[in-house]
Amino acid sequence: MSGRETSAANALQAAVFTALSGDAALSAMLGPGGIHDRLLDDPAHPYLRLAGIESRDWSTASEPGEAHDMAIEVRGGEGGHRGVQEIAARVRALLDDAGLLLSGHHLVNLRHEGTRTARDAEARGHVAAMRFRAVTEPMDEIR
Repeated sequence: MSGRETSAANALQAAVFTALSGDAALSAMLGPGGIHDRLLDDPAHPYLRLAGIESRDWSTASEPGEAHDMAIEVRGGEGGHRGVQEIAARVRALLDDAGLLLSGHHLVNLRHEGTRTARDAEARGHVAAMRFRAVTEPMDEIR
């Protein structure tokens, strides 16, 4: 992976974090410090985790670009199935087709691809696993 790919993925994650953490309704649902980029050992529920981004070349014959598959998880405690679904719905409303500003890159599009909600027996709670797909272009290539 080139530095440009890493940079676009990092810029995307930073913009998503900013959009999610800046929303008062989502912050009220999660509580203070409710957005993370790792699994927590002893978490306060609910919380949201930016679970990862997989990037690949999406260039055309004339324009460079990248496609990014982003995973976001909403985790809740026991009895939290409805709660994680409500939080996931808010995340989808904030990110699906959002016009986020990325440092050094242009976000061509950001689409919600799907959400799977299930009980996580190991963590003794519920999880909504969300998938988003984004396409980016480097800023110097925008015409």
